[in-house]
Amino acid sequence: MRFPERGLSPDEVGAALEAMRDNDADWKAGRTWSLVYSAGPEHEAVLKDAYLRFFSENGLSPSAFPSLARMEREVVWAMLDLLGADPDRAGGTMASGGTESIILAVKAYRDASGVDRPAMVVPSTAHPAFVKAGELLRVRTVVVPVGPDLVADVAAIDDETVLLAASAPAFPYGLVDPVAELGALARDRGLGLHVDACLGGFALPFLRALGYTVPPFDFSVGGVTSISADLHKYGYGAKGTSTVLYADRHLRRWQFTAHTDWPGGALASPTLLGTRPGGGIAAAWAAIHHLGSDGYRQLFASVMDTTVRLQRGIRSIGDLEIVGEPPMTVFAFGSAGRDIFAIADCLERIGWRIDRQSGPDCLHLIVNPVHAQVADAFLADLAGAYGTAPAVGSRRSSTVVYGVTSHVPVDGDVEETILRHMEMHYDTEG
Repeated sequence: MRFPERGLSPDEVGAALEAMRDNDADWKAGRTWSLVYSAGPEHEAVLKDAYLRFFSENGLSPSAFPSLARMEREVVWAMLDLLGADPDRAGGTMASGGTESIILAVKAYRDASGVDRPAMVVPSTAHPAFVKAGELLRVRTVVVPVGPDLVADVAAIDDETVLLAASAPAFPYGLVDPVAELGALARDRGLGLHVDACLGGFALPFLRALGYTVPPFDFSVGGVTSISADLHKYGYGAKGTSTVLYADRHLRRWQFTAHTDWPGGALASPTLLGTRPGGGIAAAWAAIHHLGSDGYRQLFASVMDTTVRLQRGIRSIGDLEIVGEPPMTVFAFGSAGRDIFAIADCLERIGWRIDRQSGPDCLHLIVNPVHAQVADAFLADLAGAYGTAPAVGSRRSSTVVYGVTSHVPVDGDVEETILRHMEMHYDTEG
């Protein structure tokens, strides 16, 4: 398109926007198993109201908008309380998402260490945000394979290591790394241990309160020095909100940046962003206060019931198996004998949107309240797709891309193929 000559009326703008979403994933009907987390229409209305109230405000200046500063403090304090931190020592900030919260934590460890070429040890199942942080911050990232149980098996620590990473849970399989053992190792070696609880930071504490078995993962574990936990996932906040939390708030200082030699005035920033949208901060505060502990417990009781029902149904279909023993509402499943990606293709043709994963090949589900009403229909369609799927090894070479339904035929170098595929979204239509 070219830059438009004539402005559109509000009705025309609205109609054009609605027309463009015709082919979007239908998450409100429960046909999508990732990317969107919703606690229902009433809660969504509360978030939208809070977001719009602070739509134009800018978290860059807490002196200009002390309301935003207060809401951020209260969100951070609530998360520290939920995750077992010592309120006299701990601290944190909000961030735009899990990737930023991880990058900020890595920066803090790098700058606090004083090591010329610091390194971090990261399980292969950890989020690639750690690798991105290493590339941006020039921190050597040592990615180590997980053990047969698909959780962290850290052994590659050297004198330049300043940080260990763990996941609670790791995205691919919903499995929680052995945080207690890693914490003891970190404490013995004088290292930091960052727990990526972007997925589980809300769900796991409430599932534990409901009586489910939850591995130790939070600040109550000795040796855990920081945690990232997203509001916009199972916190059911608006998109673009996370937290980065420290057992000792003195470490948070190393996350900050300040530039004093600038004609525009001294500029200090607590996060990577300069302008920080006020709407997201307000919606995060609203989510926590609207639901409260009782509301979150009720949500996760329902979502976990649906998860158990889905897992039981999946295990009853042919040779389908759940990968590992995930303790929460994120899990993957695969087949030893049938082409699991062909099963996904069949499901997508009838309107389901499924994440594909490799190593092992499997399909990935993130369960939310909306899935209670579609679980039986999904299981019936899954059984039908399984019945028509060919044997393993019959499909052409492809790789899977993080995000709904993406699988890309491989033509030569995998990384180049993925980057070329990503460019297409910006350079071509459709």
